[in-house]
Amino acid sequence: MNLDRARAVADTVLYEGYLLYPYRASSSKNQARWQFGVLGPPGALRDGLGEDTSMSMQCLLDHTAPSAAVVVHLRFLQIQRRQLVDGAGAEVPALHVDGTTWLSWDEAVEREHTVRADLGEHPDGLSWDVMIDGGEEAEPLVDSTGATAGTIVRRRWALSARVRSRIVVDGLVRLEISVDNTHPGPVGDRQAATRRSLLGAHLLVEAHGAEFVSLIDPPDAARDAAQRCRQQRCWPVLAGEPGDTDLLLGLPIILYDYPEVAAQSAGALFDATEIDEILTLRVLTMTDEEKAEARATDPRARDIIDRCDDMAPETLHQLHGILRSPHAGEPLPSENGDVPWWDPAADESVRPEVDAVTINGVSVAKGSLVRVHPNRRADAQDIFFAGQVARVTAVLSDVDGGTHVAVVLADDPAADLHDWYGRYLYFAADELEPIETPHREESRP
Repeated sequence: MNLDRARAVADTVLYEGYLLYPYRASSSKNQARWQFGVLGPPGALRDGLGEDTSMSMQCLLDHTAPSAAVVVHLRFLQIQRRQLVDGAGAEVPALHVDGTTWLSWDEAVEREHTVRADLGEHPDGLSWDVMIDGGEEAEPLVDSTGATAGTIVRRRWALSARVRSRIVVDGLVRLEISVDNTHPGPVGDRQAATRRSLLGAHLLVEAHGAEFVSLIDPPDAARDAAQRCRQQRCWPVLAGEPGDTDLLLGLPIILYDYPEVAAQSAGALFDATEIDEILTLRVLTMTDEEKAEARATDPRARDIIDRCDDMAPETLHQLHGILRSPHAGEPLPSENGDVPWWDPAADESVRPEVDAVTINGVSVAKGSLVRVHPNRRADAQDIFFAGQVARVTAVLSDVDGGTHVAVVLADDPAADLHDWYGRYLYFAADELEPIETPHREESRP
C-alpha cells in the first residue's frame, strides 16, 4: 500500500487555489479564497454566500475476506486568520519590525479524520461526526531592543461535519461515502461562510481484505455495476502504483486512475490550469518589492519565490516539457509487420502531396489557388476568411472517405511559416472556388 504516493497527489488537490500568482495578499484574486472541494455551511449555497454543503462518491469493491474493512481518511483545510495587532491594540494590515514585514492573511491548517469501517459488521452503514475546535493564539513581535512592536493573533472557527458510509451488494460491493458540513448556526456573509467551510475536502480510502475496482476502465464483469455508481462533487480513482487495488482517492476533480505528480515539478505552485514553466518565468519577472510582499504573505509563497529565484538554468530547461509515448517500451507496429492505419505506407493510394479533388470541373491540388466560401461547418473563425484567396497545400482523405483540403491564406504574411510547420486551415471541397487552373504535372485525380 503506497500511501505516500497517494498523499502526494491528494496534497496537490488540498492546496489547489490556496494562493494564486502573484502570491501577494494585496492581489485582487487573493482577496477571496478559491479552491476545489469546498463544503459550505448549510444554507450558504441557497443564500449565495458559499458552496454546496455535501459531497458523495460510490465505488466498487471485490470482497475477498470475511474480515474485510476500509479505512476512510477525510482530509481538508481549516481557515486560520492571521491578524496583526499594533502596540496600541488596533488591528492593522501590516507591521514592519526590524526590516521584516508581517501581513494579515488567511492561512489554513491541515486536518485529517480517520475511521475504520468493517464491511461485514455494519451492512446498513455507519455514521460518525467530525468536530474541529476553534481557537486563538497570540504571538508577540519583539524588536531588536526587546520592546513589543505588536502581536500576531491567529484565530480559527469551529467546524463540524458528518461522514456516512453505506454498503449495497450489487454483484460486487458498492460502497457509498458521503460528507456533509453540519455547522449548526447561520452565517451572515461570504467571509463567515468561508470560515465555516471545509476547504479542499477529499477522501483517501484504504481497502483491507478487499480490492477496489476501476470505474474508469472496469473489467467486463463489473461494467454494468460501474455504470450504476453515482458521484456528487467527488470522483473516485485508483491510487498508488499502477496495478495497486488497495487505495482509492475520492477527489473534487476528475482524474485518471493512478494519478501522479510529474517528476519535473520541483514544488507546489497552486495554480490549476498553468504549467510550472510559465509560472516560474512569471515569478522571475516580479520586482523585488513584489517578491518581498509575497514572502511576507505566506510561508508557502515564500517557498515558491525562493525556489524560483534559486532555480538552476538546467532545472528551468527541464520544465519546458517532453513528448512521452503512451506505448513506451512496446514494440513498434512496423516491428510486428503491421503498419498503423494513419501511416501513409498503410495505403499507397493516398498521397496528400499530389492528390487532387475536382471542384466545379477543375482539378485542385497542391499549389492551386482557391477562394474560400465557408458554409455548412463554418465557425466564427472560418467566417472571418470568407472571400479570401488561399493556396492549397494538400488534399487529404479521412478514414470515413471524406475529403479535406488544407490551405494557407495567400495574403497572410506568415503563410510560408504556417506551411513550414504544418499549421493549415481545412475546408471541404464545396467550400472552395477554384480561381485559376492548377499546375497539373504532379497532381492526379
